[in-house]
Amino acid sequence: MKRIFTPLDLDQVKSLKVGRQEVFLSGPIYTARDQAHKRLAQAIKAGKTLPFKLFDAIIYYCGPTQTPKGKIVGSCGPTTSSRMDAFASFILAKGLRGMIGKGSRSPEVIKAIKKYKGIYFIAYAGCGALLSKYVKSVKTVAYGDLGPEAIVKLEVENFPLIVAIDHLGNNIYRERAPK
Repeated sequence: MKRIFTPLDLDQVKSLKVGRQEVFLSGPIYTARDQAHKRLAQAIKAGKTLPFKLFDAIIYYCGPTQTPKGKIVGSCGPTTSSRMDAFASFILAKGLRGMIGKGSRSPEVIKAIKKYKGIYFIAYAGCGALLSKYVKSVKTVAYGDLGPEAIVKLEVENFPLIVAIDHLGNNIYRERAPK
């Protein structure tokens, strides 16, 4: 397993290859689902200050569940990434480096990953309770009114991921990158 750290710079991204390459990610990542993406896009278009530094950041498509007593976070498994495809290309163009979720991505998102040298990881689906054990701290940073869809900063340590689409557009769902 390869160890990588956030912020996720271009050198780290270029060292990652699609396929069976598994990584352990450590550092801050930000959760965001549909409604948070919509608000982020609106804020960017309006020239507003964003709730976190987007450049070289990673967004995890996740809505953590309520935190049980004595725990740091509730279950925090990935949600279906294609629901964020309408926003992904735009946000990648603004400096986002990586995304974590589950499932395949649209051809437009794959082209944007190639163009902006991003990366897409998949997390182990159905393992939200297990994945919560890799979270060391949690802080809501924006849109708290969205409940589990708020943007939450998760500090993770050795968070297990699989490279699903690399910076060249190669992906585990297809043999070759789209032209």
